[in-house]
This record gives sequence, structure tokens and C-alpha cells, in this order.
Amino acid sequence: MEITVRRDIASLGEIFDFIDSYASRQGLDSGVQFSIRLAVEELFTNMVKYNRSRTESGIEISLEQSASSLILRLTDFNVDAFDIRTAKEPDTAKPLGERKVGGLGIHLLKRMVDTIDYEYADGKSTVILTKNLEQT
Repeated sequence: MEITVRRDIASLGEIFDFIDSYASRQGLDSGVQFSIRLAVEELFTNMVKYNRSRTESGIEISLEQSASSLILRLTDFNVDAFDIRTAKEPDTAKPLGERKVGGLGIHLLKRMVDTIDYEYADGKSTVILTKNLEQT
């Protein structure tokens, strides 16, 4: 299932409706649904804020399920490469007043999904998240 939304924070409502509809049809449990919503919110917000697209292209979001996992892809167009896997981890051991601003959202995202992959070619940036569905 796939959707393309405007590069605008106001699109989050449409994105959440898309995720909730998919989760309902696929019978995903609320924990998986929460993780996916949080991950998409973080990635989409960062794409809107930091990937200054040179066109009015939208951001494509797709969900695909196999027997044991859910694969989520966010694709941004006409942007520079940014591999979130290389984002510097925040120092969570420091007191709040001594920490640098930023990075906590990606830090949380990395803990909410099982794998993160990244592809970039010809101005097309795709983040691929995998969430295992098997109970442990």
C-alpha cells in the first residue's frame, strides 16, 4: 500500500489515517502500530524540515507486509543524500542541561524498529525500516 503526500507538516494527519487504515486491515497489534506511527512521524518531519527539495515533489510512503515483518519506506525526491544510520547518537548520559539539541528522535526511532536501510540515487532518498512481527 502506498501514498504520496505534500511536503508539509500538515500532511501528518493524512499519513496517520493511512497507517491506521493499513494496520486495521492487516490486523496489526497496537504496539506495532504505535512504533510505525512514531517512526514515520520522526522521518517525515525531518524530511520536511531538512531536505530542502528543489521542486514541489511529494514524499512517498509505502507499507508492505510479509509473514514475519512489516517494511516501511519513505522516499523523498530531488534532495541531497542523508543516511540516518550515520546520525551521531546523542549522549543520553549527560544531564539535560548539558546535552546538545537534536538527535533524540532518530535515537528513539532506531530502538523502535528492527532494521534500518538506506538507498540514494539521482536525488532520490529512501529510508527503509523493518519491524519484526513475530512475538518473542
